[in-house]
Order: sequence, then C-alpha cells, then structure tokens
Amino acid sequence: MNHGRVSASLKYAILILYQKKVGRWILNQLKPLQMRTLLPLLLLAQEIPVGNVFSYQHLNKVAETARKLGIFVIADEVYAHLAFGNNPYVPMGEFGSIVPVLSLGSISKRWVVPGWRFGWIAACDPNGILKKYGIVDSIKSYFNISSNPATFVQAAIPQIFEKTKDDFFSKIINIMREAADVFHEKTKEIPCVTCPHKPDGSMFAMVKLNLSLLEDISDDTDFCLKLAREESVIILPGVAVGLKNWLRITFSIEPESLEQGLDRMKAFCQRHSRK
Repeated sequence: MNHGRVSASLKYAILILYQKKVGRWILNQLKPLQMRTLLPLLLLAQEIPVGNVFSYQHLNKVAETARKLGIFVIADEVYAHLAFGNNPYVPMGEFGSIVPVLSLGSISKRWVVPGWRFGWIAACDPNGILKKYGIVDSIKSYFNISSNPATFVQAAIPQIFEKTKDDFFSKIINIMREAADVFHEKTKEIPCVTCPHKPDGSMFAMVKLNLSLLEDISDDTDFCLKLAREESVIILPGVAVGLKNWLRITFSIEPESLEQGLDRMKAFCQRHSRK
C-alpha cells in the first residue's frame, strides 16, 4: 500500500469535519485507495477544534461511508455532552451496528478536571468485527505498559460517576453557551479575523486570519508570538492543528476575562493594521 496516498486520504477524511461535508465527498476521496486492510476513520466529536456538533443524520452518513469502505471509526468523544447549540450530542456508538466504533472518552472535560488524565476506550461493535480482527486484544495488550491513574483518582472515580447531579452539567453547559455567545459577538469587532461558525460545542473555536489587512505579521505563528509578547494573550496558531493562518481560541473562561482578552486582541490588530 502507498502510505503517502493513505496519509493524504486520511487528511481528506479529517478535513470533512472542518468543512461539514460527508458521505459521497469522503467516498470519492477514499475509494481510489481500494484499501485491503482495516484503516480507521478518525471522527472528532464536537468537531474539535471548530466547535460544530454533528447531527444524527450527518453521523449516520459517516457510518454508512465507513461501512462501504470496509473501515472502522475511531470517535474522539472526550468532549461528549458539551453541546449547547441546536444539535444535541449523539454518540457515534449509536451506529455500531452499521460500522465498528472505538469511542475514546475522558473525565477531564465534562467534569472539568483537565489535570486528572483519566479516560477510557469503549468498543461499540455488536457484530464482533473488532474482536475478529484482533483489535480488542491489541488494545488490551497495552494495558501492561501504560501507567495507571493516581490512586486518589481511582478512589474518587466511582463517587464522581455515581453522585454528580444533573444540575452540575446544566450549569457547565449554560456557562459555555454564554461564553460562546460573547466570543462570537466580540470577534465580529476584530476586522482581521473571521469566525465562520458560532461554536455549538466543546471549548474552542477557530477563526480565519486575514493577513492582507495586517503589516509586519507573516503568518499565524508570528501573530500569536507577537500577541503574547505585546498583550499577554495566549492563543494557538492554527498550523498546530493543521489549519495554517487560522487561530485556535478557547472560550472556556469567565465571560469578563474573555471580553478583556478579545479587546486586547482587537487593539493588537489595530496597531498592526495596514495604513
């Protein structure tokens, strides 16, 4: 198999998560490979880092496309349930009868304990395909070489799962929804960036950087370095997640701090705008 073609095609597959296209488009890009091995399709829940939330129909098309190609799906669902727009969160495991799914979950985001590093892998495969091809056994074999979570985390997990009330999650969702509203409105005031889609989930959003409106800024990395130096505002250059000249911004902070940070970013852009 030509690994260069595989890598390029996986890139195409992941790009549909940014472009909100699915089905025939993925199929047309991947079908020429005529893959003879089980090559997974990576699916990012809440379309990290864009902040879109896939509909049931969208995910169903992803599952059907993967089935036609004879590949399984790895669903990164660390941001599961952090959805606050029009589309409710739908776990990819719902489509396990169509295509095998490996779901990656974590306590860090939904329970807001990012430093705990406790997660899990769930196989959603009622037809037993992953077991047949040894995928499940391969995953289990890594249990012997990975470090275990801290003992206090292991002790706390049962209590957290059993006793966290629904109002805790509701409060988190309301805070994130308000922060997403603030983020979307404030970015409209910054001429050199464009937010193509108001975040519907997760804690991050991507904005497009228009370098033609700026002077002495060469790319997204240069923008972020100078912004940090001049305004003490830290954001991630889009090139770090495969989108050059985009910016990845988190809105999971207090709305007042978010407004202040975006105001500083606006001032920075005004100082560096073309005269």
